[in-house]
Amino acid sequence: MNTITLPAFRPGLLSAAVACITLTQSVSAQTSSLIVEGILERGPADNALMVPPPALKQLRTATNDSASLLRNVPGVSLNGAGGVSSLPVIHGLADDRLRIKVDGMDLIAACPNHMNPPLSYIEPSNIGQLKVFAGITPVSVGGDSIGGTIVADRPEPEFARTGEGHLTTGEIGAFYRSNNKAMGGNLSATHATEDFSLRYSGAWSSADNYTAGGNFKTVMETGRPGHSLPLDEVGSTAYETQNHTLGLAFKSGDDLLEAQLSYQNMPEQLYPNQRMDLLENEQQSLNLAWTRRFDWGMLETRVYHEQVDHFMDFGDDKRYWYGALSGPGNPCSPIGFMVDGRANTCAAGMPMYSESRNTGLTIKADINFGTEHLMRTGAEYQHFRLDDYWTASGGGMGPDTFQNINNGQRDRIALFSELESRLDKHWLTLVGIRYEQVSMDADDVHGYSLMANQGSESAAFNASDRTHTDHNIDISALARYRHSDSLDIELGLARKVRSPNLYERYTWSSWPMAATMNNFVGDGNGYVGDINLDPEVAYTASATLDWHATDRSWTLKATPFYTRVNDYIDAVKTTSWGSDQFNVLQYTNQNARLYGIDLAMHMPLGQSPWGVWGLEGVINYTDGKNRTTGSDLYNIMPLNGRFTLTHQTGGWENGLEWIVVDDKDDTSDIRNELKTAGYSLINLRASHSWKQTRLDFGIENLFDRNYDLPTGGVYTGQGRTMSMNGIPWGIAVPGMGRSAYVGINMKF
Repeated sequence: MNTITLPAFRPGLLSAAVACITLTQSVSAQTSSLIVEGILERGPADNALMVPPPALKQLRTATNDSASLLRNVPGVSLNGAGGVSSLPVIHGLADDRLRIKVDGMDLIAACPNHMNPPLSYIEPSNIGQLKVFAGITPVSVGGDSIGGTIVADRPEPEFARTGEGHLTTGEIGAFYRSNNKAMGGNLSATHATEDFSLRYSGAWSSADNYTAGGNFKTVMETGRPGHSLPLDEVGSTAYETQNHTLGLAFKSGDDLLEAQLSYQNMPEQLYPNQRMDLLENEQQSLNLAWTRRFDWGMLETRVYHEQVDHFMDFGDDKRYWYGALSGPGNPCSPIGFMVDGRANTCAAGMPMYSESRNTGLTIKADINFGTEHLMRTGAEYQHFRLDDYWTASGGGMGPDTFQNINNGQRDRIALFSELESRLDKHWLTLVGIRYEQVSMDADDVHGYSLMANQGSESAAFNASDRTHTDHNIDISALARYRHSDSLDIELGLARKVRSPNLYERYTWSSWPMAATMNNFVGDGNGYVGDINLDPEVAYTASATLDWHATDRSWTLKATPFYTRVNDYIDAVKTTSWGSDQFNVLQYTNQNARLYGIDLAMHMPLGQSPWGVWGLEGVINYTDGKNRTTGSDLYNIMPLNGRFTLTHQTGGWENGLEWIVVDDKDDTSDIRNELKTAGYSLINLRASHSWKQTRLDFGIENLFDRNYDLPTGGVYTGQGRTMSMNGIPWGIAVPGMGRSAYVGINMKF
């Protein structure tokens, strides 16, 4: 790869801060790019964790969920959601507690169930680079988050080499998975001259419901006449999505200009742990960037605009008609307003709409002070607007439109500066400070009608002062000490702050039907916001001990961490709370702490006539506690490990993966969180690469084990989900049973 770099300063980054996954689409000499060297760009020589691109390509064939590509990163776990929208977790902190950037854009979920998280907008086949900043996040990439940062980028633009005139390349691929009959394809093509590059990339995928490794429920009914599900079928797990991106780039001397148009159309993504389903999600974005190299360093500017139109209702596995005439032998009539001479009070589903507009501007400069110091400084602005409304559908859902959030506003202005310094041949430091102003507001609301306290609660909300401005200060300090050729020590301290999101602050109705629609943690409960929430303030300390061979042929890394969070946003009881049932809860500020350790290793096992053998392993442990109540925090992944026996010979890249997960006994009392049993799984992966073609195949959950997902939430995938306790309580969402997959990609 031809790369324009800063003239002199090339210090490494402290690996306690970064786990870097690089999926290189093209490493030929024909690729030319303008890259800011420094904190984001790491390699093996800088001691960052890098998952080999062949292994990641195998994972791309096995999943359409981009977040799941992070499964082998120490400290990262996944909270279950839709088939392409799981939520990444870093050291027990998830969702909006992480900052997630896609192609330089700060994206925000625009849904009361967070069904469209940022990583759902980029297909695994279109990811060029995926990075994780865990624990002590530098202020240049952190902000309005307390758990870490994830950066996902599409491939960099390609240009023809000098004197070659033009360049035309492309890739086409397809895959199939047996368990849920998932299938899809991807296509990318580039045409470029020495100064201009045009690239299109697109991907489509769809899947049916998946089946567990055995029966996990006792009910087959879905609430729809003539429609039932087998006892091992996980309802509401089907999906269909397509993504398209058109990228243009122009370079002239030290300047690089980029423009990117992206479009997503997701006709369906059903949710096994939510009471609603995504039945349409359309995203359009425009992303413009200019990067210029100067004698003193690098300047990068970006402006973007994103528009999301989101629709939810009940998918095929959830009951659609509700009302006074519903019930066994007396179903609601979908036609007219009279049944047997009586008024038909049926509700035809529950249509819910979310519309968001997200505009951002970033300016960042990397300033080189000699060969020993590099300063990064910049400013960011984000303008976010959200309307969340539910139109009348009959029965108690009407006659007016329910305004869940009316003209929700969340604007951020940020300034940051940090200094990376090489003090001597042993010490490297990084110190930074960031200021964020977060301004929030929302307009008056009203419910469907005055029933169920909608009138009194909306009036109280409208009479309140809803304008809030938070002034947040982040500070991070990192130090790396090179003790010897085989031992590096890294230490870090940070203060990080996150302001509440719009749903935590401005949802207002405690009516169970409405409250259960406001839930982005998958526990089946309903949630009500609190206008007066304070920002979360987290103090984190971490250390990394990195033992390795001088050539890094083997490594062993241990990273203990401790985080103390003041004003942690948890939940408290409202009226009629009970155990062993679903409840309405309200967000509130409390205090929390999290601690744990990440272990990662790889080592060669030897070489034989049958190839080269190796062993890779990751072990994660996190403990989270609410210091105010003494209860355990919700959705903390129990002790778990992944161990992979690797094999390479010729064009073959193979792996035998063993996953082991401990019992989940530490659960959130307020949420009635379910306990889950421990389990172990075996996955087989194989691939063969030729000059222009790659074939991947494998089997996941080889022995078809029946197990529950520890962070998959509660099963609400079928039946009368609009009724808070009208569906069985206490069923965890199971993992997928045995599934074979195959995929092929060809370059041209």
